[in-house]
Amino acid sequence: MGQKECVMPIHKPDSREFLFFFLCGVITSVPITLFIDNLANPLLTGLSNNAATLISVALFAPFIEEFSKIFPLYYRHGETQRSVMQLALAVGFGFGLVEMLTYVSVYGIGILPLRLTGLVFHPASASISAYGIAAKKPLQFYLLAVLLHFANNFLAVTVTLPVSISILVVGAAVWISWMLYHRTTEKFISKD
Repeated sequence: MGQKECVMPIHKPDSREFLFFFLCGVITSVPITLFIDNLANPLLTGLSNNAATLISVALFAPFIEEFSKIFPLYYRHGETQRSVMQLALAVGFGFGLVEMLTYVSVYGIGILPLRLTGLVFHPASASISAYGIAAKKPLQFYLLAVLLHFANNFLAVTVTLPVSISILVVGAAVWISWMLYHRTTEKFISKD
């Protein structure tokens, strides 16, 4: 007598789950980022303000933020490649919205156009990392998202008119996300 195989049905997220993952971007990913950032910033003691800002914003932030955005996706089961990317868009949008509101309300930076690029960038970069999860190449695509984030933040810190160049980096992230999304299928992501 053969063993009975347990088959997990393919799961398709509904609007409640998209809301949950959006809230993960708001409630989980942002505090993780702030916590790790507070642990990392003392490493910059003794550096000039310019050097500390460059390292914190251009180097630490991309690694920390990209990790915190995809963290909620690792518990998923029974997902398709496409649904993992869709959920990543929701997490990234939640994260980007809180970041934008923080920059506007705390730092007094105007919404247009600088902060709107972040609102578009974060979902795109989170979905790039999510594609890596779906394709079983998480490190490769996580590092691609980090590289794009690094480029965007580095330009924001070092260029006097970063918006025009930032739009190119954000556009590249959106294009890569779009291309990767179209590589996905409704194929179940197996555990092997």
